[in-house]
Amino acid sequence: MARLRHQRFETVYAVDRAIAALLPTLNERPFQKLPGSRASAFAALDAPALRPLPAIPYEIAQFRTVKVHIDHHVEISKHRYSVPHALVGQTLDARITAHAVELLHRGQRVAAHLRASAGGFTTVAEHMPAAHRAHLEWSPQRLIHWGQQIGSATGAVVRRLLEQYKHPEHGYRSCLGLLSLAKRYGNDRLEAACAVALELGAYQYRHVRSVLETDRDRVAAAATTEWTSPDHAHLRGPSYYQ
Repeated sequence: MARLRHQRFETVYAVDRAIAALLPTLNERPFQKLPGSRASAFAALDAPALRPLPAIPYEIAQFRTVKVHIDHHVEISKHRYSVPHALVGQTLDARITAHAVELLHRGQRVAAHLRASAGGFTTVAEHMPAAHRAHLEWSPQRLIHWGQQIGSATGAVVRRLLEQYKHPEHGYRSCLGLLSLAKRYGNDRLEAACAVALELGAYQYRHVRSVLETDRDRVAAAATTEWTSPDHAHLRGPSYYQ
């Protein structure tokens, strides 16, 4: 620093460059009471102990507890990632970085995926074998049959929901959410709302729920009721014109 005390610098970067130019002279200056110099001591002691830098830079990770749903996926930041089918119903630890999602069961990694943007599915086909018992327990046919027990329109909406996905399992949660609306609004209103959804071509769970919340199913039902003209003196029937 003494060698630079009479110089003026406009930026920190200029100071750094000036110091860097003086470092070789400082590091190679012989010690006063020991043999060698800073440079020779580094080459003999520190350099042999150094290891290569990691191939992948360190990333800060967040941990979160997630549950495996019946579609063999966990949901993280509104995106769904698959895990082996045997873990349905289990609670996992998710290690989340900016580029990857790792899923751990009792400390062992069971799945790893590239981080995806919100919405949609990231699925490994091997995680969802069609012959698995859980798959048979929750099958498209069972969900469609459940919907048809409420009404033909509800069964049709369930079928349309499942047909939208490459893997039918991706639609299981939406179907279960749709069918659960019957507990709150009753079978008749859900059937009427599904009929409105079919007419509009909007089959998502949120669309049917919106129809129920805004009472559009009741408006549609009232509009389809046949209207009969009341008797009144001002109303002239066909005999008047004969």
